[in-house]
Amino acid sequence: MNNEDFQSVWQQPISTKEQWQILKRLWTFVWLYKGELLTAVVGMVAVSVINMLLPTWLRYYMDHYLKTGKVDFSTFYYVALIYGIGVVFKAVCQFTYEYLYALAGEKALEKVRRVLYAKIHTLGMRYFDQTPAGSILSRVTNDTMTLGNFMQVFSAFLLGIVSMVTALIAMYMADPVAGGIVTAFIPLIVGAIWLYNRVSSKIYHEYRARNSLINTKLEESIAGISVIQQFRQEKRIDDDFEKINRQQMQTRFKLIRTNGLLLSPFTTLLYSLALTCVLVWFGYPLRATFVPAGMIYAFANYVQNFFNPLSDMMNSLTFFTDGIVAGKRIFKILDQEEYEPEQKELANAKIKEGKIEFKHVSFSYDGKHDVLRDVSFTLNPGETLGIVGHTGSGKSSIINVMMRFYEFHSGQILLDGIDIRDFSKAELWQKMGLVLQEPFMFYGDVASNIRLYNDKITDEQIEEAAKTVQADRFIEKLPGKYHAKVIEGGSEFSSGERQLISFARTLVTNPKILILDEATANVDTETESLIQAGLKKLRQGRTTLAIAHRLSTIADADQIIVLDKGRIVEHGKHEDLLAQKGYYYDLYTLQQNREN
Repeated sequence: MNNEDFQSVWQQPISTKEQWQILKRLWTFVWLYKGELLTAVVGMVAVSVINMLLPTWLRYYMDHYLKTGKVDFSTFYYVALIYGIGVVFKAVCQFTYEYLYALAGEKALEKVRRVLYAKIHTLGMRYFDQTPAGSILSRVTNDTMTLGNFMQVFSAFLLGIVSMVTALIAMYMADPVAGGIVTAFIPLIVGAIWLYNRVSSKIYHEYRARNSLINTKLEESIAGISVIQQFRQEKRIDDDFEKINRQQMQTRFKLIRTNGLLLSPFTTLLYSLALTCVLVWFGYPLRATFVPAGMIYAFANYVQNFFNPLSDMMNSLTFFTDGIVAGKRIFKILDQEEYEPEQKELANAKIKEGKIEFKHVSFSYDGKHDVLRDVSFTLNPGETLGIVGHTGSGKSSIINVMMRFYEFHSGQILLDGIDIRDFSKAELWQKMGLVLQEPFMFYGDVASNIRLYNDKITDEQIEEAAKTVQADRFIEKLPGKYHAKVIEGGSEFSSGERQLISFARTLVTNPKILILDEATANVDTETESLIQAGLKKLRQGRTTLAIAHRLSTIADADQIIVLDKGRIVEHGKHEDLLAQKGYYYDLYTLQQNREN
């Protein structure tokens, strides 16, 4: 994303209407735990009422006992006891609301994270093609953590509003004019909140976006460290990261300046002005009545009880604005409609034989340029189809539409005479085994990477699958054998070893249809010879689609199609295609010359 695009997308303030919509949606998650929430609100109200009653109680003591000199030990003991009971009860109520509100907030946050994580797994491959992984990671981690702080905003505002209302009630009961003086400051408070929210929202939006860029850059640097070091790109990468990091720091400085101007200092100024105005009113010479010391003491406490929660509310606005931005980014994923291709999931749609028919299939990744054009072929059960072609000819696209990673826009794909859209995803992915050129291994052990946490697969089945593809030859030599540790990505294994484990992973599910996406491209010649025998056994009784990097691996295929710019330009057996001396002949001859 260039700087111009970045500013146009991220440096726009969030409208008040949009903020309310985000708040309502966030509130639906919090309201799921209304029992804890409502109990916490009762505790908040109790704390606010006690905050109003305690200075009123001391005011009564000062005006009726201290002023008249009617103070004895029993009176003092009684006043202190009541005051102490009030303080203890306030502490209990405060603990109750803080604990229960935090509990509701954490539960809501956990729910948001689960919903977001589940949503990501429903999105189609097109979304991941267009969205940097670092941006997605930032929303699941950083943005949900920000929402954790944002939950405290609700607490601060609920407590603040209740406390301010009870303080105002106490002030009006004590002196209506003084209460009116404090009330006159409310428009200034509302204006400050509106102004801060208006100014800071676009800054927080920019800050969150830059944070995503940093995550993306970090992930890219770690994933591509070998390429970076090989081509001596360290300085360029460091300079790029320094630029992004410096821009984020400058954005952070904007936040600091905004917070310093409109938050605590402004609240302190309003508190000082309000208290000064009240004291001036109490000392006004034309007042009809004398103001006792207890009244002044109590009113000073009321004003403090009014502005202290206001200060907390203003300080929480940093979390509020940041949380609104984080919420918007999270809901952008939750509202994403780039789903996996839909399936009708007919109950009677089952893959029994494994016959595959492509009928005039066309497909485009961007909706504009077709990468498959009118592709048609029929593969009978148990047959093997080899797919060859230059880079970008559409080989992997056939696999992508076959596995339903993407939706094709015209034509038809039939499995055993049934439209591929009529099968459930579970049926398709259970009966179709896919082996990729770059297999991924998960953190755990070798057995769990073959089983993929399917408890129905036994250890005996795992070992049998490994033997079939010759993977047992190196697994048996590992410390712990099938329980040998695997770190993320399986970097401690060679490319060939990872591929053999991937073969075993596919075999153990006993698929009807086998799909090999250049599965032997990264396997050395010695390892390839080990798995060819296993693959030959594997293909028996299974329909196989094999994208071939080495044409020698599909020489015995029942059919071979040659793709060029998304079209099938040649179709036949290995010997027939060589005899035609066309595309396939040229590819085969070129490869043989390179190997020789």
